[in-house]
Amino acid sequence: MIMAVLAGCGLIYEYLLSAYAGRILGTVESTIYTMIGLMIVSMGLGAFAARAFKEPFTTFAWLESLIAFFGVSCILLIALAVSFSAVLPRVIAETFSLPPDLVPSGGLLEGLQNLAQLTPYLFGTIIGFFIGMEIPLIARVREKVHGEHLEHNAGTIYGADYIGAGAGAAIWVTMMLAIDITKAAVITAAVNLIAGLVFLYFFWAKIKFRKALLAVHGLIVCLVCIIYMYGENWTVKMTDLLYEDEVVFSHSSRYQHFVVTERYLIDQTEPVYGFFINGRLQFSSNDEHIYHSMLVYPPMLVANEQNRVLIIGGGDGLALRDVLRFEPKAVTLIDLDSELVNFFSEEGDMSEFRSDLIELNEYAFSDKRVSRIHGDAFIEVEKLVKEGVRFDVIIVDLPDPSHPDLDRMYTTYFYERLGNLLNKDGAMSVQSTSPYHAKRAFLSIGKTIRAAGFNQVEQYRQNIPSFGEWGWSLATHGRTSSRRRLIDMDGVNMRDNQWLTIDLLVAAFEFPGDFFNELEQIEVNHLGQNRIYRYHDDAWHRDMGIYRD
Repeated sequence: MIMAVLAGCGLIYEYLLSAYAGRILGTVESTIYTMIGLMIVSMGLGAFAARAFKEPFTTFAWLESLIAFFGVSCILLIALAVSFSAVLPRVIAETFSLPPDLVPSGGLLEGLQNLAQLTPYLFGTIIGFFIGMEIPLIARVREKVHGEHLEHNAGTIYGADYIGAGAGAAIWVTMMLAIDITKAAVITAAVNLIAGLVFLYFFWAKIKFRKALLAVHGLIVCLVCIIYMYGENWTVKMTDLLYEDEVVFSHSSRYQHFVVTERYLIDQTEPVYGFFINGRLQFSSNDEHIYHSMLVYPPMLVANEQNRVLIIGGGDGLALRDVLRFEPKAVTLIDLDSELVNFFSEEGDMSEFRSDLIELNEYAFSDKRVSRIHGDAFIEVEKLVKEGVRFDVIIVDLPDPSHPDLDRMYTTYFYERLGNLLNKDGAMSVQSTSPYHAKRAFLSIGKTIRAAGFNQVEQYRQNIPSFGEWGWSLATHGRTSSRRRLIDMDGVNMRDNQWLTIDLLVAAFEFPGDFFNELEQIEVNHLGQNRIYRYHDDAWHRDMGIYRD
């Protein structure tokens, strides 16, 4: 029983370290794989190391207290290391009254930041090493208690280990994802500690240094209680230090962590809000209109009708806001995270910043023409295809293909399904990452949409001050170039958009003369190949921290 409980705790430690490391380092998928692989290797080393200890009862009892200590404190210590290394350059600049463009960087400071980013892997290695010692020690304990050569010892222990790990995975998915990650670590460590105390109770006489061990357990119990009460607040405050502006909201849903920041500019009375998901900027309130104008207006203008519109992603309601300006009869929005959509809707506590954000999307989710679907777009689109639904315009506002799970929505398979939903005289736009920072991913998206059966696929770009040059793809089933159609729209109604003009839209389709030279070498992305993910991931590693996730 103890082995099953400990196996469940061990798996949860893997998940929570992977999840938190992905949140603060940004590269979610590669971080998760690296963490799990590293912990498995460390567990193997721990299993070998267990042979060096001659007293299995004493060693196991101390081992559980160590796992509980590192388990309960690891998230706080990682947050401390990362926030300290991020804040130090600013502290130095303020101490010596340096101007903003002379904040120190590189050298020792860069080395400290790199070391801080390795702390999740350090704790993963330590905890994995200790977890790896558990099975050999438990096996020796059972042999000493039940006989010299206990029959089926290995089978019993490994069976309990596998079942416990399965239970741990279920607990993580059903419970732990819905609570703060610091509390998840505390609860897991507490269970670890209780298992160690049960072991201590049953084998008290066989354990050495009992009083010292009890004192250590008492201290860890106090630590568990303190971190349970204050750890979430401490972690949030340390994580908030990673943002340049003041953090006014921070929340973790089952799927992601989102943050709202606030900045007051000298010449403005209204604050500028930044919205981040998993540490990556999604929009800034002072220039989001550029991104959403370029995403929404081209397909809405090019399509012959705008009666029925499908938006995939866009849980902030900003693309929806622009769509509603065209007076459609019905809009369907698919977004995975209901908590995100509710945050940008008129539901729950209306704090000042939240009220401002809902005003920014012009109360779009309150419009009776809007239908929400909360679910995986890959699955929900299949359902719509089977229902035979058709749309005049489809707008794909998904995050960048930063891990394989998102790559599915950048494949010929997914675009073919969207093509089945699009009317023959309709139009589709797709958020297509940065043509400057992730050029190959951008080109592959356009090429993949074309391979999915669309007759016209044209790509365009625009500079957005908050995160640089960005790109989109515009696809239709028709034979006429979308750009040509835009050129012919002299005097078209821009629906109260004071920034956008037809000339600006047309100019966005222009690229440098050699931009498409390598297009033949760029591969189309089919389901399961993860090519666009790899293109994007390569670009991310070349230029860490620039991309919008």
